[in-house]
Amino acid sequence: MKKLGELFAERVFLLSALASSSVTIAILVFMVFMGFPMMREGGFYQLLLKPWEPYQGSFGIYPMILGTGAISLLSLVFAFPLSLGCSFLITTIAPKPVRRGFLRVIELMTGIPTVIYGFVGIFLLVPIIRELFQRGSGMCVLTASLVLGIMITPTMTLFFCDSFDRIPRTYLDAADALGASHTQKLLYVILPSARKGMLSGVILALGRAVGDTLVSLMLAGNSVRVPESVLEPARTLTAHIALVIAADYESPEFRSIFACGVVLYLFTMAVTFLVRYVGFAEDRNY
Repeated sequence: MKKLGELFAERVFLLSALASSSVTIAILVFMVFMGFPMMREGGFYQLLLKPWEPYQGSFGIYPMILGTGAISLLSLVFAFPLSLGCSFLITTIAPKPVRRGFLRVIELMTGIPTVIYGFVGIFLLVPIIRELFQRGSGMCVLTASLVLGIMITPTMTLFFCDSFDRIPRTYLDAADALGASHTQKLLYVILPSARKGMLSGVILALGRAVGDTLVSLMLAGNSVRVPESVLEPARTLTAHIALVIAADYESPEFRSIFACGVVLYLFTMAVTFLVRYVGFAEDRNY
């Protein structure tokens, strides 16, 4: 028989799981309920494909979806090689004292508030981009992507380090015995063995990039037009939610905010399921 303490702990954990699941479902239901009139009148697909022109009766979030995708994916392009190099340096090349110090710095960077990254970008990176390309104000897709890439790099680096540390030491010793260089060890031993864990890190970093508000709000320029290049301003879904202020509870502007929330919620759900699937596939292979 189970002890009374174990039964009590099981019930508490069960109630906690049910409560968190219920709150998550309730949030989705609330956003769908609030955004349903907007989706019903114009159609959800129309809402996703139309531009944002409120004075002409168009409240589509298509430019914001493209802006979110452009900034997030470009930040991932910047962050991936940087994270890969840092994690390889920490786990393989650097001596232990340097490794511990560098790892502490990476962990510290994960706790820096997003607004700090935004302020540094405004006063340091925006003037550089403006003077370098001689185009626009410097607040554009490229600026926001660079800062966002730096922000998500620590998250990816920690995931990559964890994946590299899980590689059996015998694999690395065998590569050393064959005279493999650091580059060969990375390409032919570490990356193939750690690809599932690295994929989880990339997916979660992408989710953080999509869900960020302040960096895109402060640095992307917040234009509601579709950007034609990385030097043009754009607006993300999260920034759109923060910027749209509607005094009328029933106005289309107010309802469109919840449509943005539904899109972000569905993306987050897809990212979560994808990470779970990758983790399950990795455990099954082991």
